[in-house]
Amino acid sequence: MKKLCAFLILCASIAGAQELRINVPYTRFTLPNGLTVILHVDRSTPRVSVNTWYHVGSGNEKPGRTGFAHLFEHLMFMGSKNVATGKFDEWLEAAGADNNGSTTGDRTNYFEDLPSNALELALFLDSDRMGYLADAMSPKAVDAQRDIVKNERRQSYENRPYGMSSLVLEENLYPPTHPYHWPTIGSMADLSAASFEDVVQFFRTYYAPNNASLTIAGDIDVEKTKALVEKWFGEIPRGQAVPLIDAPPAYLAEEKRFAFEDRVQLPRLYMAWISPPQFSPGDAELDILANILTGGKNSRLYKRLVYDLQIAQDVSAFQESQKQVSAFQVVATARTGHTLAEIEKVIQEEIDKIKNEFPSKREVERAVNQYEASFINRLERVGSFGGKTDQLNAYFTATGNPDYFNEDLARYKAVDPDDLRACARTYLRDDGRVVLSVVPKGKKELAAPGTFISVEGK
Repeated sequence: MKKLCAFLILCASIAGAQELRINVPYTRFTLPNGLTVILHVDRSTPRVSVNTWYHVGSGNEKPGRTGFAHLFEHLMFMGSKNVATGKFDEWLEAAGADNNGSTTGDRTNYFEDLPSNALELALFLDSDRMGYLADAMSPKAVDAQRDIVKNERRQSYENRPYGMSSLVLEENLYPPTHPYHWPTIGSMADLSAASFEDVVQFFRTYYAPNNASLTIAGDIDVEKTKALVEKWFGEIPRGQAVPLIDAPPAYLAEEKRFAFEDRVQLPRLYMAWISPPQFSPGDAELDILANILTGGKNSRLYKRLVYDLQIAQDVSAFQESQKQVSAFQVVATARTGHTLAEIEKVIQEEIDKIKNEFPSKREVERAVNQYEASFINRLERVGSFGGKTDQLNAYFTATGNPDYFNEDLARYKAVDPDDLRACARTYLRDDGRVVLSVVPKGKKELAAPGTFISVEGK
C-alpha cells in the first residue's frame, strides 16, 4: 500500500465526492534522431525498469512476408555488434536482471528490470541492438532463429490442443489483406521463403530510433539518466520515414460457421465479432459487457453454464482491443456428455437478454469496480508486462500522451446500462460473427452447426 500511495493522489471531484486520481509524473524528451524518451521516478525500491517499444508488429508485414516482427523478437536477444552471442542474457543475469519481450499485431516491446546501479548496462545493451544489430546479423544466425520460431509455432499452434483455433478465427474475421488476417508468429511457408536480405531490410525499415519509444522508471536521477540515454542512443542514425499501414475495412456481412477435429478431450466453442478499435467508443463498453457475462462466479454465463446447468467446464468473454480494429470473443469448453450446440443456445439467450433488457445498475457497478481494482493493482509494479513503464509506453504509442491513466479509467466509469445494450445490438450481431467448434477426433456430433474444415497446412 505504501508503494501505491507514492503515485496515487486522492482529490475531490466537482460534485464533492472523493474521486481517485492517478498521478504518474514523467519527464519526456526527444533525441535529434527521433527517439522519444519517457522518465518516471519511483524510489520505493532500489530498482529500475527499462522498457523499449518499437512501433512495429505483425500488422506492418505484407501477405507472403509474415512472421518478421516475431522473428526479430528472438534475434534481438542473440547478440549485436558489440555484444557476442549469448552475452546479452548472461550479463543481465549476472547483474540480477529479468528481461523479456513480446510481439503483437501493433507493436514489439522489450524490457529489463534490474537493480538501479545496473541501469547503464541495460542502456548499453538496448542501444547496441537498436543501432547495430544488423552489423552482427548473418544468414546462419537468421536461419538458426528461423528454425526456433518454426518450432515455437509447432508447439503453440499445430501441436497444442485448440492451438489452431486462433488462426481459423483470424482468417475469417479479417479480409486477406488486413494486417490482422495472419498470426503474429507468421506462416511456415513465409518463414521458409524469407531471404536474409528480406529480414535485414525489415529491420532497417522499422527498428530505427524514430520508430521507437524508451521508458525508464524507478530509482533514477532524471538528469543523470537523460545524460546516459544521450550517451548511448544519441549517435544511432535516424531511419527513413516508416510506411503507414493501409488497412482495408474489416466488416462481416454474414455469419460464418466452421468446425474441425483436434487432439482434445473436450469440445470447445468460439464465438467472435468485429468490434471497435482500442480507445474508440464502444471499446470500454464491451470490456464491461465481457465482465458481466463471465467476470466471476456470479456472472451471467458462468453462473448458468458452469453452476446451474453444469454443461460447461469453463467460459470466458473478452474484448481483444487493437489499434486498427478489435475482436470480441466468447469461449466455452463443454463438460463430458454435452454438446456445443447446447452451450451456444445458452450463450445466445444471454446475449439476446442484454440486447433486449438493460443490464442492472448493480452489474455495471460491480464490473467497473473490478476493472478499477485491476487497473490500480497493475500500477503497483514499476516494470515487467503491464507495469508503469509498459503502460506509459502503451499510452504514448496509442494516444501520444504517456499520462493517459485518468482518461482511460474515465471511459469505464462513464459506462451505463443503456450503453451496454446499444453496443450489444450494434456489434454482437447474429449475422456478423464467426462461430467455431473444436471437437475431439471422431466426435463430430458434439459440434455446433457448421462446415467441417481441415486445419493442416495453415
